[in-house]
Amino acid sequence: MSEERRIAFFLPTLAGGGAERVALNLLKGMLERDVLLDFVLADAEGPYLDQVPQGVRLIDLGTGRVTKAIPALAKYLKETKPVGLLSHMNHTNIAAILAKELARSKTKLVVVEHDTLSAAKSELRRSQLLPPMMKWLYPRANTIVGVSQGVSEDLDTELGFKPGTVKTVYNPVIDPDLIAKAKIPVEHPWFEAGNPPVFLAVGRFTPQKDFLNLIQAFGILRKQKNARLMILGEGDMRGELEAEIEKLGIGADVSLPGFVSNPYAYMYNSSAFVLSSRWEGLPTVLIEAMACGCSVVATDCPSGPQEILAGGKYGMLVPIENAPALADAMIKILDSPIDQTASINRGMYFSTDRAVTAYLDLLT
Repeated sequence: MSEERRIAFFLPTLAGGGAERVALNLLKGMLERDVLLDFVLADAEGPYLDQVPQGVRLIDLGTGRVTKAIPALAKYLKETKPVGLLSHMNHTNIAAILAKELARSKTKLVVVEHDTLSAAKSELRRSQLLPPMMKWLYPRANTIVGVSQGVSEDLDTELGFKPGTVKTVYNPVIDPDLIAKAKIPVEHPWFEAGNPPVFLAVGRFTPQKDFLNLIQAFGILRKQKNARLMILGEGDMRGELEAEIEKLGIGADVSLPGFVSNPYAYMYNSSAFVLSSRWEGLPTVLIEAMACGCSVVATDCPSGPQEILAGGKYGMLVPIENAPALADAMIKILDSPIDQTASINRGMYFSTDRAVTAYLDLLT
């Protein structure tokens, strides 16, 4: 393998989120394409750390906050001179652009935006400077990528770019490893034969994912149907979610087991998957659930579900923050599941192979 084909990835940590899974999937796919790979982390920590593929060189800058990693990343770029650098998420992207400028590096920089900026602005209040900095700095990257057409168009509009400035590359979601993991047996009594149907959700316990609305919807459903709800993940809103479960008196039928390293086996065994988000970019978990053969219900949030589900062809779409509508759709999906073969085939469209080809074209 030639040093000229060394590509670096840059992330803050390997916390259990969608952007981190995307990076890991891309790394696995690129390893098969005769590419030397470095995974540069501001801090080498997080539940996905043990999933970094063998053959990828892990570089721990050990700086904590991403902003503090800028000088260390600049030094890495000067010394290593990778042909390409791939960065994910807006604050990390800004740090990567500043590091490249500081290093006066000729490395091709591709920055990836995972969220719909117009919808995510409420979460950016603590950093009012972020959108103006994105508008100023993003054009200095070689390529700006949005993970869905909705994300790309929104970013062009919000940052005042010429239409088409942001390129769309769908996330690398499905590979043979995911399908193999989906078929590993789940050691959980809820999935034993004869038990009530299980609704599954996966994600961080944050306002964006709106699991509070999902729990309220399940409370409405539970008055009409015998069913269960499991939400895999962790986050600051755990206490609030648990309080709502207790308030609705549905504790026996709702489980919050925390972070699970293999959610695909749960998707494979669940009756339906529910995405309740207020906004997204391209919700990876929705695609994963479809590829695992699970019927899906999703909020029609900006952006991603509308594109993934082709306007409702491959799953049910409901308005955001509307518990009665979500409950109604969840009941309907139990009574009339989505055609499994069509759902699986649609999920498979978002393959790692397709995304790897697109990113290598941009990085080399």
